Amino acid sequence: MKGLLPDLAPWRSSRDFRLMWSAGVVTNFGSFLTMVALPVQIKELTGSAVAVGAVGAVELVPLIVFGLYGGALADAVDRKTLIVGAEAAQGLLVVGLLLNTSVPHPAVWPLYAGAALSSALAGLQRPALDAIVPRIVPRDQLAAAASLNALRWQIGAIAGPSVAGLVIAYAGLGWSYGIDAVTFAVSVLLALGLRRSPAAHDARPPSLRGIAEGARYAWSRKELLGTYLIDMVAMFFAYPAAIFPFLADDLHARWSLGLMYAAGSVGSLLVSLTSGWASRVRGHGRMVVAAAAGWGLAMACAGWSGRIWLVLVFLAAAGACDMVSGIGRSTMWNATIPDSLRGRLAGIELLSYSTGPQLGQVRSGGVAALSSARTSVWSGGLACVASVGLLALALPALMSYDSRDAAPVDAAGPADRPVLSG
Repeated sequence: MKGLLPDLAPWRSSRDFRLMWSAGVVTNFGSFLTMVALPVQIKELTGSAVAVGAVGAVELVPLIVFGLYGGALADAVDRKTLIVGAEAAQGLLVVGLLLNTSVPHPAVWPLYAGAALSSALAGLQRPALDAIVPRIVPRDQLAAAASLNALRWQIGAIAGPSVAGLVIAYAGLGWSYGIDAVTFAVSVLLALGLRRSPAAHDARPPSLRGIAEGARYAWSRKELLGTYLIDMVAMFFAYPAAIFPFLADDLHARWSLGLMYAAGSVGSLLVSLTSGWASRVRGHGRMVVAAAAGWGLAMACAGWSGRIWLVLVFLAAAGACDMVSGIGRSTMWNATIPDSLRGRLAGIELLSYSTGPQLGQVRSGGVAALSSARTSVWSGGLACVASVGLLALALPALMSYDSRDAAPVDAAGPADRPVLSG
């Protein structure tokens, strides 16, 4: 039993990890309130599944542009400064959504503008958040740190949507945005306590050339490329969160909307709470492939199910599979990418696990508009399983990856020193 419990070594050994983890719990809780409130408000104002799914489209371009630039920026500036600045800007953005909701006739365009700007800020911040972890956590604790960071996210992902459903139903949309704004203020105060994390003395300013260098490195590492592609297709075909409001209507269970958003995180949480096994896994590539296929299959079953309790069970199972995949991907990335490229590769990683969901919202909304919400869910799940299988066949380096043979690799070969630096 002890071997299944989460490994708390990063929490015990690193003050900065504790600060980042605590700030993340707070801000994730608030952000999930807004994540539920935004599509609900668009649905109320437009009544259109396509309009709700279009949120993913407006978020996509800012995420790509600023994700790549944010990765280059994370290699060129103090990562703490980048994290705190983006966090504060996100808080101001939520205040803007609150003001729009407070007027007698809220406009739709600020919701799309807010989604686009939030996506841009996430693109700037997330590479720095990812790239700073190997600097504050020892190499042998990276898998444990990945599990604990996922646990942090899941606490917010479960509590946020569950509370959001109640807040929206009994207090109104404005309260969701207001609570989110307060959580950003708290997380900024916590992040200010982080130690500085400056760029290397020979770091170059962010540029297209530097971004291209990171892309060439990613392309040369076929096992890393496989993790990016696997996650992208899994999310593109089987991420139906945008149509949950319509799925709840189809199942005559509008009360279940918050539970739908939270169910996947319940499954992820169960994996995190029993993640002691993760430190003993060596074949992380096979782990990612199997988990991504399980995600698709669980989503297909959720679409086929006509009973709300079965839908929630399968959504939880999908979340469990996604957690397993996330631990495998994060461990591979953190163990093998040199610090000098970590920001830029984190920007590419951000695109791999974020563009898929954004495009997936567009796909799921479009298919639901042409058929039904349930058809959109089950067809996407089956397409996910098929796509993951084809990628596994096409990328043998991913399937043969073994952490016992892994080391930080630069363009010329294995690095002379471990990833941990600073």
